[in-house]
Amino acid sequence: MKLAMSEPLQRLSEALDVERQALVEHDVQALIRATGAKLDALRALEATLPVGQNERLQELAERNRANGVLLARRRREVNWALRQLGRSEEASAYDAKGQSNTLHTRRPLAVA
Repeated sequence: MKLAMSEPLQRLSEALDVERQALVEHDVQALIRATGAKLDALRALEATLPVGQNERLQELAERNRANGVLLARRRREVNWALRQLGRSEEASAYDAKGQSNTLHTRRPLAVA
């Protein structure tokens, strides 16, 4: 029975490893797959909560937070690059007609 309870923890651990590697390598497809695997493992954990695994859960939670910090950093890098290209995701709201309120102004990268 204990093996069945630790299997979702192992799956979560592996998904967090793959997620981190995908973030470090800027591999979007691997990140999407890792996120799916992580969500599946979390659903399995919710269905069968592990007993006596508090230390392991804390470690996995910390790794997940570290991945979140790295993901936030990557998002800031993308937003910075978009701003340099004259695009921005700052105000991504839509009005009643389904139109974006953001004005997309283009900024020339070079003058000929």
